[in-house]
Amino acid sequence: MKAWLLDEPGLEHLHLGEIERPEPEAGELLIRVEAVALNPVDYKVGSNGNPNWSYPHILGVDLVGEVVKVGSSIANIITGARVAVHTDLTKYGGFAEYTVVDARACAVVPETVSDEAAASILCAGMTAYEAIMQKLNTRDKETILIHAGAGGVGGFAIQLAKRLGLKVFTTASPENFDWVESLGADVMIDYNVEDVTERIMEETHGRGVDLILNTVGRDVATADLDRLAYSGHLAHIAGPPDLSNMKGFTLSPSIHEVALGAAHASGNEHAIRNLSYMAEELLALLEAGELQDLVTDVLPFEQLKEGLEQLETRKVRGKLIVRVRN
Repeated sequence: MKAWLLDEPGLEHLHLGEIERPEPEAGELLIRVEAVALNPVDYKVGSNGNPNWSYPHILGVDLVGEVVKVGSSIANIITGARVAVHTDLTKYGGFAEYTVVDARACAVVPETVSDEAAASILCAGMTAYEAIMQKLNTRDKETILIHAGAGGVGGFAIQLAKRLGLKVFTTASPENFDWVESLGADVMIDYNVEDVTERIMEETHGRGVDLILNTVGRDVATADLDRLAYSGHLAHIAGPPDLSNMKGFTLSPSIHEVALGAAHASGNEHAIRNLSYMAEELLALLEAGELQDLVTDVLPFEQLKEGLEQLETRKVRGKLIVRVRN
């Protein structure tokens, strides 16, 4: 089969080649891959490598495809089913014509949802879902700050937060203001020139926001402590805030780590099946027309590496999808 092969850490070592098609073991499905979503985690782990890999390795954590072979001990998914899955990054991924996946993490794709749309909601959408719907306590809350609203996680998080009736503040570049506003953002902040903390305090009359989803990094998450209302909740996906300079018994924040891929590493049955549950919930919203898929470009399989390089610039709006089979 054709696959994008990583001979050693570093995207410069990624090339399109041929490799033997895998076979599913107990609890696994062999998937003929139709479409994959490109994510920051793909180029990050591709650049740094992973001690669990043998080379050449196949990247790609998000995929949609058709089940062509079912391993033993599987009763709920049959050959011919179209599934979407966020995979275990320590194993072969989806940047190939075929791959094997853990059946427990798979969600069946509704007939009316395209391969591209289904692929888009996996890593980014599920991360947003876990943060907004499962981690942050949104009950009786009014406001949320979502960083990088034009990105995949941010774009899905804006939509989910608006479904809960929250007032959404988001950081973005001015050229993306119309985009994030169309997704439901109420207040856009140009993080390039504006003082985000000052703007948040001005908009909330000095109170701060009830909830924050930080998708940027630890330094920004630390700065978020000054933007958080008393007893507020901060969820982070790129590093926790530094609490060493925060006086105890003052802000009383709740800090949440969102680490989608850690579900596979945990070995926890419930956590792995929760990946399937979150994907099913998001697919149902797509099917009902209640969620925008954020797909902004679809590339052919031969241009996958170019897509990763484009994503690495961190200037991509929405989701880049690669069509594996024409």
